[in-house]
Amino acid sequence: MLIFLNHLINGISLGSVYAIIALGYTMVYGIAKMLNFAHGDVIMLGAYICFFAVSSFSLPPLVGVLLAMVVCTALGIVIERLAYKPLRQATSLAVLITAIGVSYFLQNGAQLLWSSNIKMFPSLFSNEPIALFGGELKITMAAIATVLACVVIMLVLTWFTGRTKLGKAMRACSEDKAAAQLMGINVNATISMTFAIGSALAAIAGVLFCSAYPNLTPTTGSMPGIKAFTAAVFGGIGSIPGALLGGVLLGLIEIFASAYISTQLSNAIVFAVLIVVLLVRPTGLLGKQVREKV
Repeated sequence: MLIFLNHLINGISLGSVYAIIALGYTMVYGIAKMLNFAHGDVIMLGAYICFFAVSSFSLPPLVGVLLAMVVCTALGIVIERLAYKPLRQATSLAVLITAIGVSYFLQNGAQLLWSSNIKMFPSLFSNEPIALFGGELKITMAAIATVLACVVIMLVLTWFTGRTKLGKAMRACSEDKAAAQLMGINVNATISMTFAIGSALAAIAGVLFCSAYPNLTPTTGSMPGIKAFTAAVFGGIGSIPGALLGGVLLGLIEIFASAYISTQLSNAIVFAVLIVVLLVRPTGLLGKQVREKV
């Protein structure tokens, strides 16, 4: 039973990281109706910024995280302005190819700057776990921080999109960009802010992911990014609660598949479950069916 609880805690912790990344995907898709596949590489860059801030400049971990958020926020705005804004009226295929190109550009840029050698990400939390049931059940501070961060981000985003002026502008753009523009909403600025928020979340996710899995390379964000996109689709892309639900479920499936079936097949099982869910419910668990007028 205690082993099961250990796996459950690890699954929720990993799923929380996926959920934070998936929130970035789901916000961009919900408002701009595009898939930003460079999002995973923003995760990697955020982790590198925090790594150098803490390791090379001996800054406090919190300052390193805030610095990573600022840099990734600026990077998200630049990527949107240079790569995606000119393609606002282009086909979805053109945007998809551009996103893949931006992803490879960021990966190769990181290799040129920092080489492809593995760097050990510093521990930002206490290495002393909380022991329960006589030490049989151990919960790390990194896992607690990850889950708390995910819950807080989820609540803040829900409040932000529902109560603030910018949040309501985002929802209006999600419904109908042309109508939102006629009502005086600056659609371009709203989309840029969406990229900024998503990139800041990517920085947080990169730090939390590397705190649990400390090997840092220029390709670190690729697989978590793909899995987080899977989580967003799983929960219902465009839905903030769906991103949380999809991320946590994906983390649980991955951890339990590794523990009870096969570590080599865990990724295949994750994607197989996604396929089954989409066959039964194409819009995802919390997604809504949208009818398009033709």
